[in-house]
Amino acid sequence: MNADPQLVARAQAGDAAAFSELVGFCRKRVMAIVGRLIGKPEDVEDVAQDVFLRLYYSLGQLSSPELFDRWLYRLTVNAAYDYMRKSKRRKESRMADLSEAQMVMADASAGEVKGRKDEQQSTMRDFVHWLLSGVSEQDRILLMLKEVEGLSIKELEQIYGANESALKVRLFRARQRVLKAFDKSQEKNS
Repeated sequence: MNADPQLVARAQAGDAAAFSELVGFCRKRVMAIVGRLIGKPEDVEDVAQDVFLRLYYSLGQLSSPELFDRWLYRLTVNAAYDYMRKSKRRKESRMADLSEAQMVMADASAGEVKGRKDEQQSTMRDFVHWLLSGVSEQDRILLMLKEVEGLSIKELEQIYGANESALKVRLFRARQRVLKAFDKSQEKNS
């Protein structure tokens, strides 16, 4: 992301135009991260809005404008965690829970026929989310930040406040748990 430290400093000083520009600069990136972490496109906007509210109310607590990008990642990850915790408490209906007739009606009401490429991407995305649903939220978010967002170990160190070797061990174990979850699902389907 690399936000301009001068822009961040102006926003910290209470410049509303600078804050608005900062949000505009970060908006797409925050929404992409939230979308990948929570896996529910219909809620991405709400969670991203929560991130920017948190940013607004806590920007004065940022110790140095140069640390803004890492700090915003942390705010984004925390907002995604909070959303996932809340959604666990709520009972939500999923497509898999719907009867075949309900699914047909839902498809008909959607009114859009997706292309083959969109369908394959959706299937792959659903598979990845399903696969990651077999591990803890902490593992899922760590893997998404590393593998999907492409953050380096150094960036993850700053986000998690852990050293390099500890993060490498956590990543290794998270990957192993994903593989175990996949193996278990294959055994059930056999």
